[in-house]
Amino acid sequence: MILWEDNDYMVINKPPHLATLADRSEPVSVLSLARTYADAAQVCHRLDKDTSGILAIAKNPEAYRHLNMQFEKRTVGKIYHAVVDGLHQFENRLVDMPIIKMDDGLVRIGREGKPAQTYFISLRSYKGHTLVECRPITGRMHQIRIHLSTMQAPITGDDIYGGKPFYLSSVKRSFNLKKDTDEQPLMKRMALHAYSLEFKDTSGNSVKVVAPYPKDFQALVRQLEANE
Repeated sequence: MILWEDNDYMVINKPPHLATLADRSEPVSVLSLARTYADAAQVCHRLDKDTSGILAIAKNPEAYRHLNMQFEKRTVGKIYHAVVDGLHQFENRLVDMPIIKMDDGLVRIGREGKPAQTYFISLRSYKGHTLVECRPITGRMHQIRIHLSTMQAPITGDDIYGGKPFYLSSVKRSFNLKKDTDEQPLMKRMALHAYSLEFKDTSGNSVKVVAPYPKDFQALVRQLEANE
């Protein structure tokens, strides 16, 4: 999973369905695995369990504080890629809507929420979907998901915020399903991937790392390209 590392940090490509931090129901996590590699490892930010992609991990407390300060000052460059439902032409569109965290673990938009800003750029349009670049300025929980939903562009497969699953039968006329079976979505999660991260190492040098798409995200994009 390691894409880049030095004496202070390792940057990984987190697979989907793996939690960043452990809890009672998920004893295995990114952090627990990282600490088998570096005893003092600390994750510097989080990704939702079903979100794949780039994650920075500090190997020592000083490095953790150094990168944490960059996140607080919002000088870390974060890019996500998402496949969303519908056709959309976002040209560096800013969504500036405060987010409220609810007791049930979800979020909603509300004036009394914490400030949240995300920029969106459409990268490619398909028949009924769009590949979108997302650049969050703040780092609120479910920020990209709820901001896209407010523009009627929910992430494909994100049923919590209005996204619909993607079925091969929707693009393949010759698709045949085995008798007495139900068709399963091509991706068994939302189509959101943390694509790149840019920050300063402890020497002040710029580091930019890109995380390739995982297999399920690649498969979705290939099917959309094949049926444009």
